[in-house]
Order: sequence, then structure tokens, then C-alpha cells
Amino acid sequence: MFTELMPLLAGRTVLITVAKVDDKTLRVNVIPHGKADDNPALSTPLTYTGPPEELDAELGKHLAGYVQTHTQTASTLAEAKATMEAAAQAAQEEAKRKADERRKAALKPLDRGSPPATAQPTSAVPAADGGAATPLPAVTLGLFPASAP
Repeated sequence: MFTELMPLLAGRTVLITVAKVDDKTLRVNVIPHGKADDNPALSTPLTYTGPPEELDAELGKHLAGYVQTHTQTASTLAEAKATMEAAAQAAQEEAKRKADERRKAALKPLDRGSPPATAQPTSAVPAADGGAATPLPAVTLGLFPASAP
């Protein structure tokens, strides 16, 4: 029986209680106690009730199956936790990369090789007699005065 318990004892304490139910029946509880941050599924007890002869013959097999299930559950939980942590890390890196790209795009200087393709605003001067407004000629501003041909 204790050979079967050895894998369960790795990193945790196991409490075993034996109680007499009636004149011919005993109840054995095997209760693993892990760390405070362990998943509650890893603290599920095994309870076996039967006559002493049956407990002598069968408890070892049931305990071996319980320990195997417990070990598989712990392994599955550890894998799931590692997968979720890796996915969270990847999501954080992706969000950071996108934020950096947006920041670089916002700081990128305007391309000075070609003017922006925007419409030129038109201005109008209202007529003195209250009639239709006279449009002003379009003027292009530059650093140097326009040269006459």
C-alpha cells in the first residue's frame, strides 16, 4: 500500500484515516493536502469502505488507480496552465508590437517629395453692390517668389 502512495507523496502530505463503520466494516479515507495554490481537484479524497479482509486485498489496487489518476490530473493541469501562460505572453507581445507600429506610423514625417493630394481652397470677395461674390485667383504659396518667364 505504501509503495502505491509514494508518487502521491511527492510535494504533498497525505492524511489517512481509518474509522469503524460497524462490527464488520471499516472506512479508509486517503486525503492529499497540497500547497495553498494547488487546484482543488488535486485534493479530492479517496474513500474506500468494506470489511477488513476486502481492504487488505483490494485497497492497494484502488490506491494505485487513484494515484495514477491524480498524477494524470496534475500533469494535465500543469500543461493547461503552461499553454494558457504561453498564449497570454504571445497576446501581450502582439499587442505591444501593434502599439509600436501605430506609434511609429504616427511619428513618421510627411513625404516631402510630392504634395498632398488635397483640393485647393477657393476664396471669394463679396461684391460691393450686394451681387454675386467675385472669386479670387488661386494662389500657390512657396518659399521663393514666382519667377516671370
